[in-house]
Amino acid sequence: MIQNYFKIAWRQIIRHKGFSIINIIGLSISLAVGLVIIMMVTDQLLYDTYNRNKERVYRINTEVLRKNEVSSLNKYATTSLPVGHQLAENYTGIVKSARLLRGFGNGWVEFDPDNDLNIPLGGFFADPEIIEILDLEFEFGNPVTALVNPYSVVITRQAANKLFKEKNPVGELIKVGELGEYKVTGVLKNTQSKSHVIFEALASISTTPTLIAEEKLRPDRDSWKNCTAGWVYVLLTENKNPQEVDVYLREISQKFGSENDDRNFRYYLQSITEINPGPFLANQIGPGMPMIMVYFLGGLALIVILTACFNYTNLSIARALNRAKEVGIRKVSGAKRRQIIWQFLGESILISLFALSLSFILLIFIQPAFRNLSFSRILQWDLTINLPAIFASVIVAITVGILAGILPAMLLSSFQPIKALKNLSGMKLLSRVGLRKGLLAVQFGLSIIFIISVHLIYNQMNYMMNADYGFNYENNVRLALGESSWRNMKSELLSYSDIENVSVVSHIPAAGTTYGDTFFKELNDPRSMDYFSVDQAFIENLELQLLAGRNFPEQLSEGETMIIINEKAVDEFGYSSPLDAIGQTLYNADTVAVQIIGVVKNFHHALMMQQIEPMALRYRPQQFKIIQVKMANPEAIASVVAAWEKVNPGKLINYKLMGDEIKELYQLVFGGLAKIISFISFLAIVISCLGLLGMATYTIETRLKEISIRKVLGSSDWASIYLLSKGFIALLGITIVFAVPLAILINNLWLQLIAFRVGIGASVVVTSILIIMILGLFTIGSQTLRALKVNPAEILRNE
Repeated sequence: MIQNYFKIAWRQIIRHKGFSIINIIGLSISLAVGLVIIMMVTDQLLYDTYNRNKERVYRINTEVLRKNEVSSLNKYATTSLPVGHQLAENYTGIVKSARLLRGFGNGWVEFDPDNDLNIPLGGFFADPEIIEILDLEFEFGNPVTALVNPYSVVITRQAANKLFKEKNPVGELIKVGELGEYKVTGVLKNTQSKSHVIFEALASISTTPTLIAEEKLRPDRDSWKNCTAGWVYVLLTENKNPQEVDVYLREISQKFGSENDDRNFRYYLQSITEINPGPFLANQIGPGMPMIMVYFLGGLALIVILTACFNYTNLSIARALNRAKEVGIRKVSGAKRRQIIWQFLGESILISLFALSLSFILLIFIQPAFRNLSFSRILQWDLTINLPAIFASVIVAITVGILAGILPAMLLSSFQPIKALKNLSGMKLLSRVGLRKGLLAVQFGLSIIFIISVHLIYNQMNYMMNADYGFNYENNVRLALGESSWRNMKSELLSYSDIENVSVVSHIPAAGTTYGDTFFKELNDPRSMDYFSVDQAFIENLELQLLAGRNFPEQLSEGETMIIINEKAVDEFGYSSPLDAIGQTLYNADTVAVQIIGVVKNFHHALMMQQIEPMALRYRPQQFKIIQVKMANPEAIASVVAAWEKVNPGKLINYKLMGDEIKELYQLVFGGLAKIISFISFLAIVISCLGLLGMATYTIETRLKEISIRKVLGSSDWASIYLLSKGFIALLGITIVFAVPLAILINNLWLQLIAFRVGIGASVVVTSILIIMILGLFTIGSQTLRALKVNPAEILRNE
């Protein structure tokens, strides 16, 4: 029986090659894209599934409510480091807790401005318990003692291969920047398992007290006030309800919350298997896909696949009357309705499986484009076709075949034999063509939404990349200091005639990262404020506008006594004007009095997705990490390199133009997204045009006799073109009327989340409409012109 279904299906495919090709191409394109997205999402879902204790391992996150902010709910992946010890020591059900502290070696972001090429490793300081909690397997070394002693480090197999010739480097020493030398006490096994904690090395956290004493690390890491220094993980006992632990954490936050004058902290658990993908949190430990991105990508895959399904459904319904006699004869011969349904479902499934075979060929060309996306490299997507992916793709293809074929199958199987065999011309089919036009309208409506969305994303990206940030970054180079002395580097750079200015800072403005601290106008009125650590040349280097007061003096002691704020901070602290703020006293988090000596015009110190917030410039040399070099011309980069080599002989230089640094971030956020949606838009349009092509072809074939009679009676070609095209043109017009407002509504949802955004102008809408109209008219016109070339004598000779 089943063999017979597929045999008939194969004959139908061969007999109607044009429709079959349109369906197979549309489905294969959609399946190829859908499979890439499915592989992306599946790859992210594999994170931390290797962990044998994954059902009992949790990370402690922090929810921060700032008392003096209106929209003040923030969630962080980091937490106050003492919370883990407090939980494990004073409450039941906690087997172990472990801390991971930032600050060891390089970060994981590939274009991190703090990344020093001369530091060979990137990782974290860690408690010994982290080995069991994260279920790390050792190739060499003792897991129990590997992270107990100060200045000990455990490295990955990849890091060992990079740094040492011998297979077992246990006992060897590694110099990690200014953090000193570390003894290798363990090597982790090479594994393909995915973890949300990306590192090359874990150093013993018992080293940090010495580093703090040497002022190489911040001293407030163990403060309850600090919820951003690191991450805390816990291993629960078996059958321990995590909700009970959340109750313990609320008790801890209430007990120690009094120390947080301006903020309330709420600690809560997050399962290790729900971190990636998971909710969007600040201070994530490594690269990860937010769950909203999973939904977004899944939605794109679904839209593309459904668009192709609409094509099949549309064309099958269009051809339904041609197959009515076939259904009537089968029913008269004794076939039951369910058998006819399975016959037509068999056709759609067979076409879908053919399309799947073609989609694997298309994957070869699609995969490199997705792998080369910036966030694809950061998220370390593995898009390899494996057996699970093949199995999943077959299931998807069969499901698509059923979805595409179920409506035509139900429709065709419902024909009554007498009507089908006696009066075919009088049969009505779903109010004639209402459903088919509706499906086609949906396809083109989605295409319009995609086109407008792509246009807006590119506009937003270009706007942010070329906006006025409130400072001048032209011919300005960012140079990572690493171990180099900032004083020596600054002095050497200024000795070159083509170097105009040199400033030492903690952050690149408008690049997404800042420090944050609490300041008091009065001791009972705390305010949160972002800040950069800068030297006296920072304002001149970036050509910031000083509205009132003065810059930092040339001779300034290490201790903080002065501060410069922006206009927003003037408003935040209630001063009537920039001039009124000059000479006023604020207190920092350590209750040290600092005097406001200057006010600068607002500039974008954070990303342009955010409103400009209160901002301070502070003189804290211990936080200097970057040198900003203002060059007289682009050729002066040779002087920068020469100065580095003189001060740091034998060390690699890490520099980049500041403008490129900033633009890369917006390219990362919007560029990859724009490329994906552009690609999906192109495919959606192609599939929609294929559907329109099939509908136009069928419609014209069924009206060839009518056109021939009109031509014999003297009808002009233009009249025939109008007659054949007016229905489709009207359909496109109606689609535009409904799709454009929907596109504006959808895009406004994400644009409203961005502080500095582009508008949805008439040019965006008109351009999108013109694109879809030109493509639609070209598709319809190609078939209309073909109909006009038909010889009426050949069509009517048997009449």
